[in-house]
Amino acid sequence: MSEKINKLGCILLIDDDEATNFYHTLIVEEECAHIPVRSVKSAKEGLEYLLCKKDNADCPKPGIIFLDINMPGMNGWDFLARYHELSADIQQRAVVAMLTTSVNPDDRDKAATIPEVKEFVHKPLTPETLRKIMHENFT
Repeated sequence: MSEKINKLGCILLIDDDEATNFYHTLIVEEECAHIPVRSVKSAKEGLEYLLCKKDNADCPKPGIIFLDINMPGMNGWDFLARYHELSADIQQRAVVAMLTTSVNPDDRDKAATIPEVKEFVHKPLTPETLRKIMHENFT
């Protein structure tokens, strides 16, 4: 196993839809059984998770963040604005992938201007997409 994969910590899913989080958790667990998955239902909860002071089995730091765009309250874009203000250690550790149903080309264009966003992926997450992201960033 690659040393980079060992440092992955966990995969964090940020999506307000519980069924989507459940399905994506199954995909990740099937493809990467050795990597913990954490899911939260809002961008605010995602930020709170990232600010957790612990880095242990209960709160491993994510190596990949799958982020929905359209969520009530704080949306994915709002999350990214706040994420940009977090410590460099948190930002450098994680690959942010927008995971969305949006077909608006403006969303893809906007994501391309945000350095923290490494991927723009359409839902649902597939095993192939997960393997591609893992290979490009952690091998």
